[in-house]
Amino acid sequence: MIAFLKGTLAGKTTTTAYIEVSGVGYAVGMSQASLSKLPEAGSAVEVHTYLQVRDDGLSLFGFLSLEEKALFERLISVSGVGPKVALAALSSFTPSGLVSAISAQDVAAVQRIPGVGKKTASRIILELKGSLDQGLAGLFDESEAAPVQAESLKGAHEALLSMGFTAAEADLALKGSPEGADEGRLLQYALKRLGA
Repeated sequence: MIAFLKGTLAGKTTTTAYIEVSGVGYAVGMSQASLSKLPEAGSAVEVHTYLQVRDDGLSLFGFLSLEEKALFERLISVSGVGPKVALAALSSFTPSGLVSAISAQDVAAVQRIPGVGKKTASRIILELKGSLDQGLAGLFDESEAAPVQAESLKGAHEALLSMGFTAAEADLALKGSPEGADEGRLLQYALKRLGA
């Protein structure tokens, strides 16, 4: 829904950047590594974003690189890993360092992430190692359009879940969706198929 924000940095805390875009202030959760690289308040900034839609509200997360954003999305796809742990991982490692630790199946290294025990570290490695064997390049599909399409599909899927549909219903409703469609069109397509 919100792919990026381009505006003025109004301020930041240890976990959040406040970005003003056309008079609207956005609270954007970011890794400590990214927050430390932001300029001073009042400076122009541009961050890639991920919007999490849940029953209890919306949360916006920001990233200075597409690699960081793609890795965040991979991490939160692992069962038991939420945005807080994913941001802690990106605060503890560079994207390439984390990919290397996962590819090398280094449980001890992944365990250094705050809030991650041996069981969760093993699960992260088990679920992500195959897709990250190519390093950072493994975060993206071959074509340029594929990551954007995948992101739109994921956003539409999450929106359907937040509306009370089951994962199976959402998968079925989005099957055969038009290529290159944005999240809004995908949602319309799915709702029409669901008869909603």
